[in-house]
Amino acid sequence: MKTTSLFTFLFLTCTLAIAQLSDPPSGWNQKSSVTQWIGLVEVKINYSSPDVHTPTGEDRKGHIWGELVHYGFIDQGYGTSKAAPWRAGANENTTISFSHDVNINGKPLKAGTYGLFLDVEKEGPWQWIFSNDTHHWGSYFYDESKDALRAPATPVETTYTEWLTYGFDDRQATSAIAYLAWESKRIDFKIEVPRLYEMYVDNFRNELNGTTKGFTHENYMQAAQFCAQYNVQLEQGLQWAETAINDGFVGRKDFNSLQTKARILYAMKKEKEGDDVMQEAIKDPTATIVDLHQLGRALVASGKKEKAMEVFELNRKLHPKDKFTTYVGLARGFTAMGDNKNAIKNWEVAIKNIPEDQKQGLGQYEAELKRLKNQ
Repeated sequence: MKTTSLFTFLFLTCTLAIAQLSDPPSGWNQKSSVTQWIGLVEVKINYSSPDVHTPTGEDRKGHIWGELVHYGFIDQGYGTSKAAPWRAGANENTTISFSHDVNINGKPLKAGTYGLFLDVEKEGPWQWIFSNDTHHWGSYFYDESKDALRAPATPVETTYTEWLTYGFDDRQATSAIAYLAWESKRIDFKIEVPRLYEMYVDNFRNELNGTTKGFTHENYMQAAQFCAQYNVQLEQGLQWAETAINDGFVGRKDFNSLQTKARILYAMKKEKEGDDVMQEAIKDPTATIVDLHQLGRALVASGKKEKAMEVFELNRKLHPKDKFTTYVGLARGFTAMGDNKNAIKNWEVAIKNIPEDQKQGLGQYEAELKRLKNQ
């Protein structure tokens, strides 16, 4: 019993001696994280954020770049590196993670997590360094042989930033700009996703084949419409359109599925086949006034003004009792054809008969009419 108690005492003593309390971060450089999605791609930066003024109130304005942040590659007097860049933050490695392959300033970089360093120069371009080493403190153990990518950077003057901050701006469908801002400088790099649309198609394929999302024809239409809209993997899109129409389990032949197939055929430059399927779609009994109107607008937007006019005229013929939507369609069709006289005539009829649930758009319609009259 005494032996057990002694063992327990020694174990607890050793454990207590090893365990550490959660102190504040070194230098009060608080940990930060920022995440940005570019489509399906997640980009995340983890860093420690120093400020220009120290916790004791020391003002370091004018003493950050070239002093606190050293120029070039130096021997910091500790660790194994004799030529270390700046750690691009404070304390532990700053890291950046990419869920998928990307391009950095036009150069390819594989998915993964990288240590992020910055070569700061007094004159000439700076360099972002993406290192396969992510687990060390600062840049004391930086090893050039572990570089995955170096990308040139140009610092620019910016509004004052007290805390070192990473962020993202100029966010486009397939790209974003990542930047570091501190004191009076900003340094950025461009992240591009080179095959974003193909990634979405790959994701659709996995979902349709591997989940219950493949049990409805609407999802096959959605996938096919994406292929047509972004002109990507059109053969796959055509297969999905065919499934939405003809599959024995989920297929449904109606206006929506037929016009989806027609859109794919147009994207494939198969105009005659597309026209045949589109004619079948607009004559299908499931086609509503709104369906035909939206189709006509889509055709106008894609530059197919003659086909759009045919659809608008058919909509008016099939729905003679409608006094608003069909006339708006004709007005838009004649505008696209350059026939302002008939466009004005149809706008006037549509505005005169505007229903209550459409009056929120009255100002827009009147502005369009006024513009035509002033031409």
